[in-house]
Amino acid sequence: MANWDDMRVFLAVARAESLTAAAPLLRMDPATVGRRISRLEDQFGSALFIKSPKGYALTDLGARIRARASDAEESLTLAMDEGKGAAASGLSGQIRIGAPDGCANFLLPQVCAAIRRDNPELEVQILALPRVVNLSKREADMAITVSPPDAGRLTVQKITDYHLHLAVPVAEAPEIRSLSDIRDRPIVGYIPDMIFDKELDYLGAVGARGVQMASNSVAVQLMMMRVHGGVGIAHDFALPFAPELRKVLTQELSLTRSFYLVRHASDRRSDRLTRFAAALGAGLRAEVARLESLAA
Repeated sequence: MANWDDMRVFLAVARAESLTAAAPLLRMDPATVGRRISRLEDQFGSALFIKSPKGYALTDLGARIRARASDAEESLTLAMDEGKGAAASGLSGQIRIGAPDGCANFLLPQVCAAIRRDNPELEVQILALPRVVNLSKREADMAITVSPPDAGRLTVQKITDYHLHLAVPVAEAPEIRSLSDIRDRPIVGYIPDMIFDKELDYLGAVGARGVQMASNSVAVQLMMMRVHGGVGIAHDFALPFAPELRKVLTQELSLTRSFYLVRHASDRRSDRLTRFAAALGAGLRAEVARLESLAA
């Protein structure tokens, strides 16, 4: 009979689709993970994965077991949260947040530090990725996105709007009087084929034919504008961290986007995660408003 520790290994491989990727999550070496999976398959008397050069894909039996094991994991997590809630009034344990790098770089450090000051037993991890975080694979406990997902067993809550404007180095700002003044200047933006969300495609609004300096990272784009003197779309909440830059043509071009908090549907029953999500949302709304009020 398989025990829960075996199921934990099975779920990690099912989500990572690879022994190598699952191993660090389990704090095991890949060979040990492989042996554990083989032992589990022997106990079931059937293969749970189809192994190929591309990785580990679930068999029909494996998919059925994964659904049951995921339900059991959710119940166990809720039970652990109940115990943590009874042990202390503050939040504790580990919580991982996935977020696009603009939010992860310029907002979450301050917000999470404030939450931890009130909850010193809490461990917060910020996963900054230039793509959508995969909650179904448990890459994170919750995620911040710029578009609400329309699939999966997820709950979505709008956190706040935020604003973006054209930005240039302060010394060049007086030279920018209309959109036509930026057409002969190098444009800073996302690498076109790496834009992972349509809300991040700003080129149409700028009227630019392409980007001359590009990165999949908001933080790198901001540095490019600071160092190379390019023109780009900047988050208002990031500009206080770049005093060398100034917003221009705010009447001609102003973009509004939104942050959404995405969670596993089953986590609505977790008081610990719900309390953290409420503190996170309130903190992000306050921090966006504070930093945007400081943007030049």
